[in-house]
Amino acid sequence: MLKRACTFALACATMLAVSGNVLAADTIKIGFPIPLTGEIPKVGESTKFAAELFKEEVNAKGGLEVGGKKYPLEFIYENNEAKPETAINVTLKLITRDNVLAIVGPQSSRQAVPVGAVANDNETPMITPWSTNPDATKDRPWVFRAAFLDDFQAPVAADFAGKQFKAKTAAVLFEISNDYSKGLADNFRNAWEQRHGKGTVVAYESHGPKDQDFSAQLTKMIAAKPDFIFLPENYSFVALAVPQARDLGYKGPFMGSDAWGSAELMKLCKDACKGQFFSTHYAAAGAKGATKEFIDKYSKKFGYVPDDVAALTWDAIGIVTQAIQKVGKVDGDLRKMRKEIRDNMASMKEFKGITGDMRFDNQGDPIKCAVIVEINQQGEFTFKESVCPK
Repeated sequence: MLKRACTFALACATMLAVSGNVLAADTIKIGFPIPLTGEIPKVGESTKFAAELFKEEVNAKGGLEVGGKKYPLEFIYENNEAKPETAINVTLKLITRDNVLAIVGPQSSRQAVPVGAVANDNETPMITPWSTNPDATKDRPWVFRAAFLDDFQAPVAADFAGKQFKAKTAAVLFEISNDYSKGLADNFRNAWEQRHGKGTVVAYESHGPKDQDFSAQLTKMIAAKPDFIFLPENYSFVALAVPQARDLGYKGPFMGSDAWGSAELMKLCKDACKGQFFSTHYAAAGAKGATKEFIDKYSKKFGYVPDDVAALTWDAIGIVTQAIQKVGKVDGDLRKMRKEIRDNMASMKEFKGITGDMRFDNQGDPIKCAVIVEINQQGEFTFKESVCPK
């Protein structure tokens, strides 16, 4: 189904792209295909809130200065419903009808991987703030990201869990149809077994995208007596799986991944998630400098501490707007502008973001550090340690 949808979408893109050749040079338009509804609506909310905060700050000063002239930022939000097919369709609209200069999003790898093909084939610069699956950017020169990759995150999680829990065996639960969850689970199993030997992942269980009851999988996992359970899952599934495991008698620790890092997690998971760990992009508690400034502004305006989705979105927009400024002027040739923005993103030597300093490799992926977070007894995401690429 997804393959047919992508094929149809790309065919439509070829026919429609000719219309997107003229740029209305009075505003800077950027498109956001984000999940405002579906299984991860808090991700869409965090994205939009961070983007609105960024836009308001820039526009309050008259707009984004490009070549000595200021242009108001115009952000267009489209709901991708957390579905690959919808994400493809709304991205095509943004590119071919709204004539945006760049795409920020999608967030989840499940949407970012197919949408990356659309952006690349339509020669529109795209940056996914939160997707960690390598396929989103692989061999796509028009696609970038602000997050580290699964093949970096998985060994980080494996090494930390082995050390923290003094673990020799692990169990894994993941969503089979989610590129992010499945890819990270596979990378974790490879990393763990390289360190501890074949067969030391004693249970490797999957579930579908609409499943709510994981008792069958968890019963098998608990019977295998793992030293810990790895959950590379979106926060909505984490908030179901962790309490269910406790109800079934599991008393051991959990290790999570960056998709745990939603502001909604603790509202849903409550006490069951306290004391657990996950790898992510930044820790809000104890932040300093520009990161703290962002957290304070966001918290004051929206009433809660921004999650990693919000912080990564802020950085992704910063990367795009910096690349636009480097073009030096805004003219009416949309294709030319998009090409120059892409080139500037590709040649960016370093970007100092609120989720850390980063530089980009030849696939458009940032080389940056990961953070291990501990959820304390107040439900706060606190810094445990930082792990950087060698």
